[in-house]
Amino acid sequence: MIIPGDPQPRLSRAAAGRLSLYLRRLELLERNGTVQVSSLALGDALCIPDTQVRKDLAAMGNRLGHPGVGYDVPELITAIRSRMGIDREWRAALVGVGNLARALLRYDGFSSRGFRVVCLFDSDPAKVGKTVEGLSIHSLAQTKPVIRSMNAELGIIAVPGSSAQMVADVLIDAGVKGILNFAPGLIRVPLGVNVVNVDLTIQLEQLAFMVHVGD
Repeated sequence: MIIPGDPQPRLSRAAAGRLSLYLRRLELLERNGTVQVSSLALGDALCIPDTQVRKDLAAMGNRLGHPGVGYDVPELITAIRSRMGIDREWRAALVGVGNLARALLRYDGFSSRGFRVVCLFDSDPAKVGKTVEGLSIHSLAQTKPVIRSMNAELGIIAVPGSSAQMVADVLIDAGVKGILNFAPGLIRVPLGVNVVNVDLTIQLEQLAFMVHVGD
């Protein structure tokens, strides 16, 4: 049962990551007609201990689940979406309209999860004014007015590493509060701005390591 006004302790990023996994599994169960699920069944499907599942769901602050019965699937889906702030649309600005950006724009998974890229920017004058996937490409000089007019709260950086910090500064100055950074290397941001770095090379290095030590 969801109790309005229940305190909601701060979730760690690791816990939020697990909530995303729970949500994907719960949505699959709902599509298959399942209305109740236990922490054991949910954890087994995701290779997560059921004790961790219960701890994560209890940390959301709502009184979810019933002993001996489990969790109501639709109710739990609603609670997780609300706790993660993904029960509404999030608008994003994308900077760096190269091959990666074009692939991201064609990815249906963003819109289906409530994320919508609403404006594009690039430093290349030859690209400015052109249209990609129905969106016009603007110059970086137009970042602040365009982002504010489009109410974009998130920024996606898909530029070379040498330009990433400059682009991050421009996005932050325009009012962006969260950045998904695909550029190699780290960027510095002030308090109140959150960054998720996605370095595909690092992921491949970690994968290579796991395969290597597994031999």
